[in-house]
Amino acid sequence: MGKEEIAFFDAKPYDKEWFDKFNTEYEIRYYDGRLRPANAKLAEGCRAVCAFVNDVVNEKTIDILSKLNVEVILMRCAGYNNVALEEAKKRGIKVLRVPAYSPYAVAEHTMGLILALNRKIPRAYIRTRDFNFSLNGLTGFDLHGKTAGVIGTGKIGRVFIDICRGFGMEVLAFDPKPADIDGVKYVSKEELFKNSDIISLHCPLTKETHYIINEEALKLVKKNVLIVNTSRGSLIDTEALLSALNEKRIGGAALDVYEEESGLFFEDNSDKIVTDEVLSLLVSRPNVIITSHQAFLTEEALSNIAQVTLKNFEDYLLGRELENEVRL
Repeated sequence: MGKEEIAFFDAKPYDKEWFDKFNTEYEIRYYDGRLRPANAKLAEGCRAVCAFVNDVVNEKTIDILSKLNVEVILMRCAGYNNVALEEAKKRGIKVLRVPAYSPYAVAEHTMGLILALNRKIPRAYIRTRDFNFSLNGLTGFDLHGKTAGVIGTGKIGRVFIDICRGFGMEVLAFDPKPADIDGVKYVSKEELFKNSDIISLHCPLTKETHYIINEEALKLVKKNVLIVNTSRGSLIDTEALLSALNEKRIGGAALDVYEEESGLFFEDNSDKIVTDEVLSLLVSRPNVIITSHQAFLTEEALSNIAQVTLKNFEDYLLGRELENEVRL
């Protein structure tokens, strides 16, 4: 009997490196393109597909996968808002994920973005490449003594809180399910918006958190607040954010995710004309830093993603308890 096969979509070199390192049991078919209805038929003959955050795992995709007798969708990420879960359940397809690959990776990248934005490090770097050593326009502020507003206090949020406290910052938090964290004050969203010098998003994308940073929220914040998002793009109403930046109602923004990133992020678009006007305007702002959904990208995280994804499939095949199954 041959090896069980996995159709692996949106495969990047770093994915292949780490999955090949730990895979000894399965035949993995790597495909460059994102999973979507147009190419879902490539999974024919596979019991599982492996998908990522920007794959289009909608009702139509799942319908095609079901007709191909695919039994498992292996999400090699924590998020699953791009998966039509009700349709998957109706079709009897299991959805498994990697709930926590490295909270340190994302939390550390978040603080890196804050430091780069606040202290204008990218601008300073570009200047010195031209032997321009002027300090004009590079003034930042001390993080020590400032207030960080953390929305979402799961594993990543808690690690980020620890980092903030290491910098001597006060922490306000908002989460519908508060955790018992020493020295952290839980407040309403409105109070957090009003009193934070930095607002950092570490919550999943749900109906309740969609556009949690919107026009109303941006009317409440401090004038020089920095807004940071390393979670999901649609937590922020990007047009409202752009308006606040243009009107100088906030100090700046650092984004590792973007609500319309699908088809752009994870790809080299340097030789193309990018027609997303909102993204183009954000990139042009001197008080905005955008990275390409790379907060998770550490060796430790990639190792954990590969190992947990492969174990999820093994658990399914051997009839074990599916501890990482996404359930409605």
